[in-house]
Amino acid sequence: MLAAVEEGNAKRLAELIREDPGFNVNMGQDEDGTTLLHRPCFEGGRSSAVIPLLLAHPDIDVNVKDKYKRTPFYVACANGFTSCVREMLKDSRVKVNEPAAGFTPLRQAAVSGRLDVIKWWIASSREIVLGEPGNFKTDAIGGAKMYSKAEASTLLERFKENPLETRQAVRVELGWYDELAAEMFALEVFVSDGLLQIKDTTTTTPAARFFSIARRLPLEIQMVCFRQVGSTKEIIPGKANIEKEKKNKTKNVFLCTMIIITHKNHETKGREW
Repeated sequence: MLAAVEEGNAKRLAELIREDPGFNVNMGQDEDGTTLLHRPCFEGGRSSAVIPLLLAHPDIDVNVKDKYKRTPFYVACANGFTSCVREMLKDSRVKVNEPAAGFTPLRQAAVSGRLDVIKWWIASSREIVLGEPGNFKTDAIGGAKMYSKAEASTLLERFKENPLETRQAVRVELGWYDELAAEMFALEVFVSDGLLQIKDTTTTTPAARFFSIARRLPLEIQMVCFRQVGSTKEIIPGKANIEKEKKNKTKNVFLCTMIIITHKNHETKGREW
């Protein structure tokens, strides 16, 4: 399995997991206690392609630690592998501020000048702990300055002074809203075609991802999205009920997407997405 992970071969990894359902996915694979989820965060590149599969495994411990008390998220931040960080930021189970030997992931990203990691973290709306000023292990801004990472320190100082405005600017820069709209569009099409039943009960399914995205939007846009899939926030009915209105909903899902894309270009001062 480790070879499949290092190669980024998600298809092969899925086959191996099916063949050995009793395999301990959280078991260390070497003397350092590196797990399957740790490996892409050390390797980066193509190996990051298996992270969504690993996060979806029912037995995965997303905060598993190696011999040195490092979580996969910590390792990804320290190494600057943005694709790994982005996938894990989507999973609410990941403890993004979990330290290793007292050093926080954000501090490690800052002192290493991992600017893209910091930007996607800010864009995600996940909690950002800047650390205690002057604390060598937690002070992200001070650490960035100490190691002459001016861009990282400047960005974090901007965020500290005005988090909403900074998040908005970073999201526009990264094209975050376009990606959000595309993902919402895909999920709504699946619902409208009766291929996906949405229940607000878990954080790991595509259905729950729909709610995760929708809740970041202004209330009026949330309501448009929920109406297009024909439900309240609690439960969106499955195929039997959706089938009756499939034609109308399928053409209307475009509306949600276009509203999200259009809204990103307008003033959102004081409003958290």
